[in-house]
Amino acid sequence: MNKNLFSFILPVFLISNTNVAQEATEAHKDSINTILTKYYNLNLKMFQEGSTVEDVDNAFNLFTDDFTYTHSKFNGFYTRESLYKSALRNLNEGNYDGRVTDFKIESKIIGLKAAAVQKRFVEKKGGVIVESELQMTLFEFRDGKISRIVEYW
Repeated sequence: MNKNLFSFILPVFLISNTNVAQEATEAHKDSINTILTKYYNLNLKMFQEGSTVEDVDNAFNLFTDDFTYTHSKFNGFYTRESLYKSALRNLNEGNYDGRVTDFKIESKIIGLKAAAVQKRFVEKKGGVIVESELQMTLFEFRDGKISRIVEYW
């Protein structure tokens, strides 16, 4: 191959591959962001008065079969099955009463297979809307689903 032609092709090849990698990374971030948005929207719906088993099921459909949930402050570790049973119990006992009115997402850092989210609960307390302290949650992803959540609050 002509040395001048090679000198031209190599940079073009490298630049075009860099663009493809950047597009793939942006698509991946969009995918994780979409799952996070669904997670918070489905949880909000589940927390409302009048929510149903279907609402709980829809939220849990975002999780892998071997999903785990850890709450560091309370030393809580839950499998998908144990967390699902707890959610159904809360539903049946009327604990999903609409007190949580929103999640205020303050920031997100999205990586290749994980995301860290800073959020606040927005809740009704005594007829007044209040925001919780800032809380951090780590999400890990596999095959388009949430495989692990760790709460750091």
